[in-house]
Amino acid sequence: MARRRARLGLFEPVRGGGAAIALDEVEISILRSLLVQLLELIGPGDPPPGADDDPLAALFAEGPGKPPDDPALARLFPDAYAETEDASEFRRFTENDLRARKREDALAVIGGLDLGGPVLKLSADQARQWLGALNDLRLTLGSRLEVTDDGEGPGGGLDALPDDDERKPLMMAYLWLGGLQESLVEVLTG
Repeated sequence: MARRRARLGLFEPVRGGGAAIALDEVEISILRSLLVQLLELIGPGDPPPGADDDPLAALFAEGPGKPPDDPALARLFPDAYAETEDASEFRRFTENDLRARKREDALAVIGGLDLGGPVLKLSADQARQWLGALNDLRLTLGSRLEVTDDGEGPGGGLDALPDDDERKPLMMAYLWLGGLQESLVEVLTG
């Protein structure tokens, strides 16, 4: 059973708490492309003032005080509180670290794809990074597709989109990533 699941592009458990998945070249290419786009969206972050001069200052640097204007970034970096001064303060002290973690997760997945063979075997820590990156990709695509909490985008789901709709490939990727994410969650919690 585990071999069949791996051939279908779903995660399966491995000893030691990790996960394994078999992806074909097309799936690897799509995943890599989406992750590179995610990295471009997240960006390098604003360098803290004086970071080059004082590494300690960089450690205690503050981030932005307001949410991003881009809806996808706003979804990746939501306010922790309702529109208040507390939300601004919380964002200032957490967003830089959150951006760094999201970049690290995406880069770890890209690195795993580059080093992988026919079956990618992930440690428990690597599997958690994959889960974070898959979640970030789905949040970004969901935002771009205007997917609501019930999983529906404008005009319904994938079946409701005409074949020539430019959103159809994105919706297919969104659903595929959801399957990957769900199978990984099952492995990590099972």
